[in-house]
Amino acid sequence: MTDTLWKCEQLRAGQVYTTLVFQTREEAEKFKAQMLRVAPDMPCRIEAIPVKMVWN
Repeated sequence: MTDTLWKCEQLRAGQVYTTLVFQTREEAEKFKAQMLRVAPDMPCRIEAIPVKMVWN
């Protein structure tokens, strides 16, 4: 297991609309690319987060 997860947040009108967590940056980037094709008006923000911030 890795010590880092990747959080992808979809934004609508400057507010977080959806938050998803991925195990690799590649998975997050792939999701972001798919979402930008489907809903180009909802940008995504990807951020590295430590696993301990998600699970104890």
